[in-house]
Amino acid sequence: MANPLLADWTTPFGLPPFDAISDEDFPTAFETARIEHLAEIAAIAQNPEPPSFENTIVALEGAGGALDKVLSVFFSLAGADSTPRRQELQRDFSPKLAEHYSEITSNADLFARVAALWDGRDALGLSPEETRVLMLTHRSFVRAGAGLSGGEAERMRAIKSRLSVLGTQFTQNLLADEASWQMELSEDDLDGVPGFLKAAARAAGAERGAEGPVITLSRSLVVPFLQFSPRRDLRERAWRAFTSRGANGGETDNRAIANEILELRRERAALLGYESFAAYKLETEMAKTPEAVRSLLMQVWEPAKARALADAEALEARMQADGYNGALMPWDWRYYAEKRRKDEFDLDEEGLKPYLQLDRMLEAAMGCATRLFGLEFEPLDAALYHPDCRAWDVTRDGRHVAVFVGDYFARASKRSGAWCSAMRMQARRPEEKTPIVVNVCNFSKPGAGEAALLSYDDARTLFHEFGHALHQMLSDVEFGSVAGTSVARDFVELPSQLYEHWLEVPEVLRDYATHVETGEAMPPEMLETVLEAANFDQGFQTVEYVASALVDLDFHEGTPPADAMARQQEVLAEMGMPEAIAMRHATPHFAHVFAGDGYSSGYYSYMWSEVMDADAFAAFTEAGGAFDPEVAQRLERFVLSKGGSAEAEDLYMGFRGRMPGVDALLKGRGLAA
Repeated sequence: MANPLLADWTTPFGLPPFDAISDEDFPTAFETARIEHLAEIAAIAQNPEPPSFENTIVALEGAGGALDKVLSVFFSLAGADSTPRRQELQRDFSPKLAEHYSEITSNADLFARVAALWDGRDALGLSPEETRVLMLTHRSFVRAGAGLSGGEAERMRAIKSRLSVLGTQFTQNLLADEASWQMELSEDDLDGVPGFLKAAARAAGAERGAEGPVITLSRSLVVPFLQFSPRRDLRERAWRAFTSRGANGGETDNRAIANEILELRRERAALLGYESFAAYKLETEMAKTPEAVRSLLMQVWEPAKARALADAEALEARMQADGYNGALMPWDWRYYAEKRRKDEFDLDEEGLKPYLQLDRMLEAAMGCATRLFGLEFEPLDAALYHPDCRAWDVTRDGRHVAVFVGDYFARASKRSGAWCSAMRMQARRPEEKTPIVVNVCNFSKPGAGEAALLSYDDARTLFHEFGHALHQMLSDVEFGSVAGTSVARDFVELPSQLYEHWLEVPEVLRDYATHVETGEAMPPEMLETVLEAANFDQGFQTVEYVASALVDLDFHEGTPPADAMARQQEVLAEMGMPEAIAMRHATPHFAHVFAGDGYSSGYYSYMWSEVMDADAFAAFTEAGGAFDPEVAQRLERFVLSKGGSAEAEDLYMGFRGRMPGVDALLKGRGLAA
């Protein structure tokens, strides 16, 4: 039978035929598609015609279509529904892919054609987007080492191959630690926790085949446990397991891997003439330099730390009133912060969650997109990669725009966190393509027949990832290489963080936050309290984030440490890290930074984007409302539709007319003086 990964897909909108694909289809399809891609590259490089934008750059944009199809399916499965066989295949594919792309970027004939076009660009009569794509193509070759030769070129290839192996190993080790740990509990151990958490623990136990409830290392389960369990001993046990992922010794320990990754990145940057990996990485971002990143983070660090230290005193007093005379510890913070929040705002999480149904919050996210951008979402009956997944046909004015796939529940086969990816990017050249966009989250799965209920943070995560999805779905560019989220790393979080603001619009909560049993809207006094409490505990949240961003920057800014864990502790001590707060992501489980190069030297980017998102939402409020049609049209025109077809700063300036300062961020987090 023909390999379904290599066949033409006649499924709705060209979705992968997941019901026809088996794991054993991947090796043959991968190798066949890889060889086909190299043949396409050779044909471009050896074209006897003089290089033109069409026969070189457009041809490169169209090359590798079969390989893209195979990999989009494979990596969707590897991240969201892993199996031992898929992990084995990922370990096999990763170094081969690194070598494959090294072979392309080191093709001297191909690079000569690209360089000739770049040197003669002024005479080519290119459009702004074509010029941008030419620049990015040339830059990607140079930054990949196309200008290197001899031993240096070979060393660069070896470094890339080794980094791909280490990144895969780091990810799989983390998944193994998360999947293997569970804390089995008796019903008595759950005394004092809200009903939704009991139900989630029972559902997790059933999913894992345990006799009773369990706490796993899924963030949507362990964080509420730390927030609500009165059992300090169990909180400590859960916290230590959660924060020691990747640092438990044995085959899944990531500490030596992190050390090696940092050294290889330094060497890679040095081969290209950069003084540090951070200097290399940040050159193409909005921030441009490590100094600019550090300046932003330190402007936020000091007021956040001051707020956190004041909060710690208040929480420690509460703890001591409960009879514990020691210092407030990290496994105590969320528990006593929740008590304080309930006292100050009379906000009861157990009373709030029935109003935050997953299905209703999805309707809210989609409903806002309808009002803002005219998008409509119709459920789509299609075979997907897991029974938990759902799909929608996204249209505007009756025209198909995209397919949106949602995969929302935690499971042992899924890596932690939340993310947005595209199985297919939008493009018009060299052929028309509409995007297939996937949102993946890790919300607690309800028991059979029960509705999935979210925390307010879960609902914010849903809106965040949907903002990324809109960036993909509304993309309207010529070339896939600059479509959707193919933008500077410190700009990519703008659409996602901006979209979170619509969850806080009173009319959105009023319309969609309806009780799971009665269907009644959230009471006005609860709605008011939710909005008033939105910035509660921002000292803690900002400190744990900024600490991680500063450690990431330090690792890559100078000479890499011989022992990353020791250097992590030194950096935290130099910063004056509050004792009762831990980094959001410690080194051994800092997947943003070590699972690949994506956020390396770039974890700061959430905050860089936040400087803009507070200002961007202000454009709506200044115009008279969150759904102002002219501002929405401007947001789509200059940001959401443009992808990376222009410089990020130019896009934002087109939308807003100016760049914002850090004051909007501090005000938005409630940290302004």
